[in-house]
Amino acid sequence: MLLDLAHVALKVHDLQQSLDFYTRLGLREAFRLHHDDGSLMLVYLHAGGDRFVELFPGGEAPAGSPRQGSFMHLCLRVDDLHATVETLEQQGVPIDVQPKVGLDRNWQAWVTDPDGNAVELMQLDETSPQRRVARGETPHGPQ
Repeated sequence: MLLDLAHVALKVHDLQQSLDFYTRLGLREAFRLHHDDGSLMLVYLHAGGDRFVELFPGGEAPAGSPRQGSFMHLCLRVDDLHATVETLEQQGVPIDVQPKVGLDRNWQAWVTDPDGNAVELMQLDETSPQRRVARGETPHGPQ
């Protein structure tokens, strides 16, 4: 039985640059795993609860469109989107899309990580379909 999303794994070109970026977004390094020979396999960043983002070193240098293959974006939920964006701007993180309300009624803003991956920052609205499903309700109201 599915319980929750456990982690998202990204292969990154410059591990330290990616660690710096995701730390500014509010994730923190939780632990590292190493191969038998002692070399670094991956770094786990804690996103909240038992959810993580894994960063694997050794990725290719970013080039071209960030949306290659089936990966579209990583979404991180925040409690106050406007305050989060303000803090990121103060830290020098470029904001690609300023806060706006999406089709699902949630506030969203967008940034790009050092490897060209799109990262959505989202503040859930109490009337959004995501919140309604989480409460056990029908997302589109009575049929």
